[in-house]
Amino acid sequence: MKWICIIVLLGTTACNNPKQKEPDLIAEKIGLLQSDKAFSDLSMQKGMKAAFLEVLDSNGVLIRSNYLPIVGANAIDYLLQQNDTSYSINWQPQQAVVSQSADMGYTFGVYAVHPKYQDTVLYGTYVNIWKKDVNGVWKIVLDTGNEGIDSSNTTF
Repeated sequence: MKWICIIVLLGTTACNNPKQKEPDLIAEKIGLLQSDKAFSDLSMQKGMKAAFLEVLDSNGVLIRSNYLPIVGANAIDYLLQQNDTSYSINWQPQQAVVSQSADMGYTFGVYAVHPKYQDTVLYGTYVNIWKKDVNGVWKIVLDTGNEGIDSSNTTF
């Protein structure tokens, strides 16, 4: 009887604590870099506004010059009011870092704004903080950037 109780107890413990497979952090990092690059490609194809509206989390935060942080529905409203017809913007992620649980991460890199009626390109740096939604899709929870970098070191 004692052995039966021990076996039942061990079986119950094993069921309550299933061994979860550890995430492949290298694959997750590559996936996050690909998500950021796809975000940039979408910006070039459909415009900055459409890209952000697709990738920004519903509670996402935008950090913009001369504004307090713009959060959630206010961030969506801010994006909807933007006119992105006179320029295009793309970026090149340089690195991604993913949490041990692979549900959050960040990317950073360099962006380029291409005004449609000027020969100049304006460069800057950015950081995006990402989280996975319930479907396992990376969404931006915070976007911020800084204008201006030495363009002689920029290749893209």
